[in-house]
Amino acid sequence: MPTPLITATELDQLRAAGKPRVVVFDCSFDLTNPAAGRDSYQQGHIPGAYYLHLDNELSGPKTGLSGRHPLPDAELFAARLRVLGVDDDTLVVAYDGQGSMYAARLWWMLRWVGHAAALVLDGGRNAWVAAGLPLEHGATTEPEIGGNLTRRASLVKTVDADALVANLSQPSLLVVDARAADRFRGENETLDPVGGHIPGAANRFFKDNLTADGYFKPADQLRADFGQVFAGKAPAQTVMQCGSGVTACHNLLALEVAGLTGAALYPGSWSEWCADPKRPVATGS
Repeated sequence: MPTPLITATELDQLRAAGKPRVVVFDCSFDLTNPAAGRDSYQQGHIPGAYYLHLDNELSGPKTGLSGRHPLPDAELFAARLRVLGVDDDTLVVAYDGQGSMYAARLWWMLRWVGHAAALVLDGGRNAWVAAGLPLEHGATTEPEIGGNLTRRASLVKTVDADALVANLSQPSLLVVDARAADRFRGENETLDPVGGHIPGAANRFFKDNLTADGYFKPADQLRADFGQVFAGKAPAQTVMQCGSGVTACHNLLALEVAGLTGAALYPGSWSEWCADPKRPVATGS
C-alpha cells in the first residue's frame, strides 16, 4: 500500500513539476505557547506553505466537557481549506517542527472530511532544511480564487466516550494511549486537571514512532512495535487516544505507515474523559 509519508526531496520535485497540484501546510505549534507556531512559521517555512493553527483552525470551540482540542465543524474546516486553494484533486502535504505531532492531526482531519490525497513530510521542517532546500519568511498570501474541495464520506473511524464506557464492562476494543508513560500512570500531569488513564488502556508513547533524528521508523519495525501493544487484537479492534486527540493521530499515522489500517480515534481523549467525574480513572502502569 502507498505510504502516507513524503520525503523532502520528493516534495520539492512534485512542487517543481506542478502535477499533481500541491498545497503545503505548516502546522507547527507549542501547547504551552499558542503563538509560538505562527511565529516559527513567519521566521521560516517551506515556500508557498500556509499556516494552520491547532487551536483556531484544527480544533473547535471548547465546552468544558469536550476536551482541550475538540474537532471543529467539518464543513467549516473544509471551507477554510477551500479558501486556501484546496481542490478535490489537490495533494495536501502537512508538516511541522515538532516530530509531525501536529501535521498528523491535519493528515487525519483531511481523511476525516474524505480527502484521501494527504501526506505528511517525514522529518518535518528539519528534513527540508537538511536537504538543502530554502525557507521563505513572512506569510504566504492567500489565493484570490479559492478551491473547490467538497466534503465527502469520511475515510476514518471515531469512537465516543459513551462507547468506551460501555466497553469497560464488556471489553471488545483495546484503547491505546499516546501520552508519555508518566502521564499515563497519572504522574507529572500538567495539562489536565486529573491524572491517570482510561481503565484497561495500553500505552504507546507517540514519540516511540520516530528515530532519534525525527523520522518515522521503518514499516516493519512499527508493525512489530504495535504488534506487541495490540497483543493479538486486530487494528480494527483498537482505539487511539491521547490527551486531547492530537498525538493519537501520530499513532494512527504510524499505523498507516506500518500497513495496519482500521484503528479508530477517540477525539475527546483523556481531557474529555476526565471532565466527567462519573467516568472511572486508572493509575499506575
